[in-house]
Amino acid sequence: MIEKIKNILEIQDLRKRILYTLIMFAVYRLGTHIPVPGVDAETLAHYFNASGGALFNIYNLFSGGALGRLSLFALGIMPYISAAIIMQLLTAVIPTLERYQKEEGEYGRWKISQYTRYLTIAIAAFQSFALATWISNITTETGQHLISVSPVVFIFLTTVIITTGVVFLMWIGERITEFGIGNGISMIILASIVAGVPNAIITTYEQLKVGELSVFQVGIAIAIIIVVVAGIIYIQEAERRIPINYARRNIGAIGETATYIPFKLNPAGVIPIIFAVALLMFPATIAQMFVEQSHIARVIADILSPQSYIYFVIYVALIIFFSYFYTAILVNPVDIADNLRKSGAFIPGVRAGSQTAEYLNFVLTRIIFVGSIFLAAIAVLPMFLIKWLNVPFYFGGTSALIVVVVALDTLHQIEAHLAMKRYEGFLKRS
Repeated sequence: MIEKIKNILEIQDLRKRILYTLIMFAVYRLGTHIPVPGVDAETLAHYFNASGGALFNIYNLFSGGALGRLSLFALGIMPYISAAIIMQLLTAVIPTLERYQKEEGEYGRWKISQYTRYLTIAIAAFQSFALATWISNITTETGQHLISVSPVVFIFLTTVIITTGVVFLMWIGERITEFGIGNGISMIILASIVAGVPNAIITTYEQLKVGELSVFQVGIAIAIIIVVVAGIIYIQEAERRIPINYARRNIGAIGETATYIPFKLNPAGVIPIIFAVALLMFPATIAQMFVEQSHIARVIADILSPQSYIYFVIYVALIIFFSYFYTAILVNPVDIADNLRKSGAFIPGVRAGSQTAEYLNFVLTRIIFVGSIFLAAIAVLPMFLIKWLNVPFYFGGTSALIVVVVALDTLHQIEAHLAMKRYEGFLKRS
């Protein structure tokens, strides 16, 4: 381990990228502790702790605790993820966006990114306005308001500040992707989840100390989390290898060289879960803010509550759907088959062309089914932990999957930098 860390620090470019990522993390964590003006932070935190519910806890987890403090980054990066989902869906149905994605190259990707940014601002403005309106109307059991300024002033300032915070956080994610290590948006979510772990451990210890939790409950929870993390690593690294032969024609010799196409058991990674969470949290959060004014909002809030069985069914269905949807964007069997045919490669026992595409689609469909069922099982696990074991934190299932998958992707990027450095060193010696 020490030798690997030493090798990482010896590479100047990799060292700068890691340092840049850590600086961006520090900026992000600083922003989660800057509250918006005009709100009593202590009373707000007490109100959320008393009546926040499971939905608030999940949203607060993905915002790194910023929502509970109503800080600059109260909405986290979720508006951007919601915008990305909408753009991915629109790309599949709007010919112009589809052309941008498939035919326009770098310019097309830039245009889609621009549309995603504009949509992020619109979603963030709407959510922050609804959040500010909701908080301005809250009164505690003692009749005390949470805000100390005029509601109109508070709603305007909060909407502008939190929307600006989302835009700034989106910029941080893009900077990490370009100049840091790993995918910036995923790294921000990783930082949000990890930031809440120390406090969760302290809370668990205090409850264990006063007898609210038993040693058996904590032991079972820890054992389950260890098994889940090990399973995530195993499944995430698992792949189905499709054998490929290349025709080799040399002067005086004809033969074949063999290789394979690796299909991940979970090609979409953690994206289906992030998309499913974002898609469910958006209407659930809006409905939760108006439960006292509207009966319909109360019904929707009850249906989309993480403690509802209907929520379980919708959540699992969305994870399976996005597993297939996002993999279809990433992997195109027709393009793979066409590239194999052009390069003189073939799958043993399968005719080149359309039959190869059908075979690859057959294999990929069944692989994704297994991977999506695994994702769904992992995602709903923390809800049962909280319900059955009364575990006071959400580090399990969804959060554990995000942390492990993002960490693995980051490690793979670091390994790629190390391999590149070794290859450059070989070229210099030769």
